[in-house]
Amino acid sequence: MKKQNVSQLVLLLATSIILFSCNNKTNRNKWAVEFDSIQVNETAHLFGDTAKPACNLVINFAYARLSDDEQIKDSLNRYFLTASFGDAYSTFQPQEAVKRYKEQYVNDYRNDLEKLYRKEEAEFGDADQRAWYSYYKYIQSQVQLYSKNLLVYRTRFEEYTGGAHGIYMTSFLNLDLRTLTPIRLKDLFTDNYEEALTDLLWNQLMADNHVATREELEDLGYGSTGDIVPTENFYIGQEGITFYYNVYDIAPYVMGAIEISLPYEIMSHLLKDETKILDSVR
Repeated sequence: MKKQNVSQLVLLLATSIILFSCNNKTNRNKWAVEFDSIQVNETAHLFGDTAKPACNLVINFAYARLSDDEQIKDSLNRYFLTASFGDAYSTFQPQEAVKRYKEQYVNDYRNDLEKLYRKEEAEFGDADQRAWYSYYKYIQSQVQLYSKNLLVYRTRFEEYTGGAHGIYMTSFLNLDLRTLTPIRLKDLFTDNYEEALTDLLWNQLMADNHVATREELEDLGYGSTGDIVPTENFYIGQEGITFYYNVYDIAPYVMGAIEISLPYEIMSHLLKDETKILDSVR
């Protein structure tokens, strides 16, 4: 009898462990989405002549490869394609979209420059091939955070099309997987949050730069190319929300991109979050 009770207890414990493990797996991967990436490294010369200047396109595109729910997979990929390549490519399957984008980039490069190159070549000769004819574009996207009902998608662009230097920028997309809609600041903060949140951003930026006044920040170059106010280009993290300002948004090119991270505790009086999306990270 005792042996039978022990056996039943062992069976019960084993069943409980299995159920607990399954529940944990379900909680961790609620939407059962698997991601993959498509890589491209394409170099194309003017006139197809390797002695002429070229463009270089490098892509590392993250997309949803599998999901238990095809609607979620397709919706995510439409958002990802739009963020990385623009609305015109959002209706294609990822592999086809990347292929079309690559072909269009090369065609545009040749159509835009070959006639001008021939004209300058006839007038000035090959000279140093005029380096500004050598274009490049890099697009790198990634799933930065995937936790419960939240997905954060990051896309970085770098491009050179002649001139003194290239340009680069990073954009963020925060998605609520329950509704498959982007999360905006108004979804997270109370009404009329802008002024109070602006003060927090200034204060954090002063702390980051070890200065005591806004005037000192302005002397460093902050706020010289745009107002330091809350931006929709933000990302949600485990510890807080980071506001991301690309070059020229609030400071000169030489200062680069600027990130201001605000911990949740200092914003608690401003947070509304009626959808409870922040429960996915806290």
